[in-house]
Amino acid sequence: MNPIDAMLQQSFPAVMVPSREPVESMTRLGERLLVASNGVFIEVVRPWIRVVRRIAMYHALTAVPYGTVEEVTELRCGPVPPTLIAEFQAMTREAFPNEVGAWIVWSEVSREFRLIRVHSLSHGPSHLDYDRPDLAEGESLVVDCHSHGQWKAYFSITDNKDDRYDVKFAFVLGNCDREPTRVLRLCVKGIFENYPDVPQPWAAALAGAVSC
Repeated sequence: MNPIDAMLQQSFPAVMVPSREPVESMTRLGERLLVASNGVFIEVVRPWIRVVRRIAMYHALTAVPYGTVEEVTELRCGPVPPTLIAEFQAMTREAFPNEVGAWIVWSEVSREFRLIRVHSLSHGPSHLDYDRPDLAEGESLVVDCHSHGQWKAYFSITDNKDDRYDVKFAFVLGNCDREPTRVLRLCVKGIFENYPDVPQPWAAALAGAVSC
């Protein structure tokens, strides 16, 4: 086998799911494919999260002699502190009418979260271009936050391109000069899962920031 293909298969392997016992969770960081009787799944492991999602189904009624897999989300870092969401909202109001961005990161060493304002290369009322922050050893991006200034919160085509390769939550605040609009989604290697709303503690923190 070509050495490059061998390296790729080692870093992103495919596992045939056993039919007589559960498939063991991946013990290393990275990703792999799980070939099961109910489809093909991707398993992604980061220090802060483990995700299993189906990415393909079979078009023929071929009997695939493997076990089944269920979709899983394990948030190993615990809940994101709502105080950091309130801090980001304060940041968006300070930057208004321009867009602003920040990362919420988690340390597997200290087991703590922190908010990092991103360094803007260029920003205005309808755009934001920035450098990815340098993280301390053991830190991982958990929530990628940005604002839309006076405009409604939504995920743009540019956001979709930027988020395609990441494993993170993406969070947007819009209408930042009044009660903000908001959108939240989970991004996993090109899979985008939109949430109907933010978690209730986040909503409470945002409401508190509006009223004060």
